[in-house]
Amino acid sequence: MLKLVKRKKALFIVLSFIVAACSAIQTLNIFPVEQDVALGSEFALQLQNSAKDYPVYNNPALKNYITQNIFKPILNSPDVLYRDIFKYNLEIIKNDTILNAFAVPGGPVYVYTGLLKYLDSEAALAGVLGHEIAHAERRHSTNRMTKQLGLQMLTQLVLGNNPSQTAMIVSNLFSGMALLANSRADEDESDRLSMKYLQSTKYYPGSVKFFFEKMRDDGKVSAGGGGVFAFFSTHPDPIARIASADQRLKDAGIPVKDYRATGAGVFKEEYKKYILSQIK
Repeated sequence: MLKLVKRKKALFIVLSFIVAACSAIQTLNIFPVEQDVALGSEFALQLQNSAKDYPVYNNPALKNYITQNIFKPILNSPDVLYRDIFKYNLEIIKNDTILNAFAVPGGPVYVYTGLLKYLDSEAALAGVLGHEIAHAERRHSTNRMTKQLGLQMLTQLVLGNNPSQTAMIVSNLFSGMALLANSRADEDESDRLSMKYLQSTKYYPGSVKFFFEKMRDDGKVSAGGGGVFAFFSTHPDPIARIASADQRLKDAGIPVKDYRATGAGVFKEEYKKYILSQIK
């Protein structure tokens, strides 16, 4: 009887620990920052080995222009905290049918030629890149991994299972979960930070919404997050995000512009000359 009581008490302690850990997992990231870098490097390697599905667009002049004139100025924002730790790098994927961009842990950012062809200003591209940099900076991928696998890993540790099982889970994290759909909170935070990053550049701070506005006016997206492109599987609720961006601009005392705007901070002619003209 005494042994049974002790077992029940031990089980209660274990379960209590797991429940507490579950709550903590919602706000904590069990991965060290260095692991973000390692995961990003692994993804980059996998992408290189999957040229059929992810063909890199071989245009050094285009990549250099975007990197030097748009990508790096955003990274120089004082609000980008991991610029000296993460391996920030921009790659272009040759696929004209996909209007998308994505970031992976540790800094690599990828943009499809389909998106580059669809956008019509440097400001619009800057808004997208700022948004993706924010995903990396806020470590959204490894946060999601923690929430998805944290309990399983913690349970193994608490119950004394084979440590190699945990190592196996960690080694396979990226292939299975790196590109899970971002939460609304993640998207909202990345939109907010894109605006913040762009305030230290020459680009209009609210340009993160330009892509969504153009899609809306072209009839390619409607309220409720519907759409025909892969972008909306990982970047939901475009209409609501336009409204949120407009409200942030008003709150910050910044004039509200939409994607049709010209003049200071937009750079439509430069986009045509230095980016669109380079994409075949």
